[in-house]
Amino acid sequence: MRLDDQKESGNIEDRRGMGSRGGGFSIGRGRLGIGTIVVALAASYFLGIDPLLVLGVLTDGAPPGPARLQEPARRPPADDQAARFVAKVLGSTEETWREIFSENHARYEDPGLVLFSGVTPTACGTGQSAMGPFYCPADRKVYLDLSFFRELKERFHSPGEFAEAYVIAHEVGHHVQNLLGISDQVREMQRSAGPARANALSVRLELQADCFAGVWGHRADAAKGIIEPGEVEQALTAASAIGDDHLQRQTQGRVVPESFTHGTSAQRVRWFRRGLASGDLRQCDTFGAASP
Repeated sequence: MRLDDQKESGNIEDRRGMGSRGGGFSIGRGRLGIGTIVVALAASYFLGIDPLLVLGVLTDGAPPGPARLQEPARRPPADDQAARFVAKVLGSTEETWREIFSENHARYEDPGLVLFSGVTPTACGTGQSAMGPFYCPADRKVYLDLSFFRELKERFHSPGEFAEAYVIAHEVGHHVQNLLGISDQVREMQRSAGPARANALSVRLELQADCFAGVWGHRADAAKGIIEPGEVEQALTAASAIGDDHLQRQTQGRVVPESFTHGTSAQRVRWFRRGLASGDLRQCDTFGAASP
């Protein structure tokens, strides 16, 4: 990616080395067993909006409470190239979404992005690296363990900077949904819906975040020419690799469509490509589409 002229975001918080990989995982009013965690991760493994809510549903339905940081926030080291890349991508999303919101006579509020390792407290409960990147609407922060990018390359065979940028832009897409009130509307509908309907709503929410990531890519490339030849294919490969059907084949050897929460590989590619081709927020109405 061509990011040499891109200003780095100042909204990066570095908690790497502050966490611990030990023992159990507390949420809600009790501790979770490993079986519950496995089920939850199978349902919401990568790129999900607040996967901790999935765990709450699988236990007593209570939303996870806020956790408190034990150490002050810090900035990443100036010579940390991986962190600088994340800061530049986040800075690009900030510029793009500020412009889009301004065009619609609204004000964009930047999200925070937390780099962590192992586990970290969030306003949505305790976050773990095994959950993959996620967005917490309660504190309006994206959480990212950079080891996920290695897994994206090695396990999912999706290398490349634009693939990594797509991951960040997808989570920022959930922040946009939060600002627009879409996330709240979906959660409200899910409260009175059965499991199948709730999952279907999650799929449309995730696919819209994919489309929003594509909108960012289109607008940022039009403004600054950030995408190099071949990089679009990198992001499309990543979107395909983390489809529910692909993940289920890997983790359980079979596909269970009624349990999908993020969409199939084909759906994720289609909606990301739609946003990338149009750069138009209006093209991302996954909820109005006859089928996702």
